[in-house]
Amino acid sequence: MPLEDNSATNRWNTLTDNSIKTSETVGISVGKQLRALLDSKDLSFIMEAHNAMAAKLAVDAGFKAVWASGLTLSASMGLRDANELTWTDVLNLVDPITDFVDRPVLLDADSGYGDFNIFGRFVRKACETGVAGVCIEDKAFPKRNSFANTRHQLADIADFTSMIMAAKDNQKTDDFCVVARTEALVAGAGLPEALERANRYEAAGADALFVHSKQKTAFEIEAFCDSWTGTIPIIIAPTTYSGTPTDVFERLGISAVIWANHGLRAAMTSMASAYQTIFDERSVSALEPLIASVEDILSLTDTEGLLKGPVSLASRKRHSG
Repeated sequence: MPLEDNSATNRWNTLTDNSIKTSETVGISVGKQLRALLDSKDLSFIMEAHNAMAAKLAVDAGFKAVWASGLTLSASMGLRDANELTWTDVLNLVDPITDFVDRPVLLDADSGYGDFNIFGRFVRKACETGVAGVCIEDKAFPKRNSFANTRHQLADIADFTSMIMAAKDNQKTDDFCVVARTEALVAGAGLPEALERANRYEAAGADALFVHSKQKTAFEIEAFCDSWTGTIPIIIAPTTYSGTPTDVFERLGISAVIWANHGLRAAMTSMASAYQTIFDERSVSALEPLIASVEDILSLTDTEGLLKGPVSLASRKRHSG
């Protein structure tokens, strides 16, 4: 299974040439960066990352924020997206990401890992890892992935609003963002239920609203946006309706699009193809021109900076991004 020659070296050089200059972010907290992104009149894009290397590549490509996805964090550990990762597992996986990049990380907190008390403690600990915000979805614990072929049970509205309030009460900085995600459309509960929940979540203090749909087109999102009278930013993840033109989202007034799982999916395809090529040919010679070099890895992790002597984490971030 030969791989197509896409000039790996040229692609890598393009990535590093496009790396965001840290002068844009020096002295600006990640929380303020995320709020500015969500409050902007322009449509913004947030890229999924399941580890620190993926986050760095996303930032170097030009993305101004990273989505730490429950699905891809779980899958990267060989687990299902069904709360099989504990919340301490999640924070341990996210901590290296926030260490490595100086762009905001929005953390997928699934359905909150329990009740309002547990979620409040989670938020305090999440703040300590340096994430810019958390996103909580209104499904019963343990959650099931939105695209799983199963019945999706929604959380009680009063219980969910108590979790939003607990998150706001326990955040450690004013800039921290709490994003409320409604799965009403995914669960088949209909537009009126989605709107009712959205209104209640905004009233409870949510900083932004993530409206999810698993339809093949964006008709549910369009109907929601046309009916929504709230004022907080709207976020979407067009995984199943990926063919919708971006200008449709701009017309609807959506604040941010999350490419929620595409980093891991791309990595899976590339690695599977590379592994099959090596196995079939019993050699790596055909693969070498098509993949990143060892020097690229050393550059990404700033090995040269280590060889120059002691360096602070802050300076490492400035050097690498």
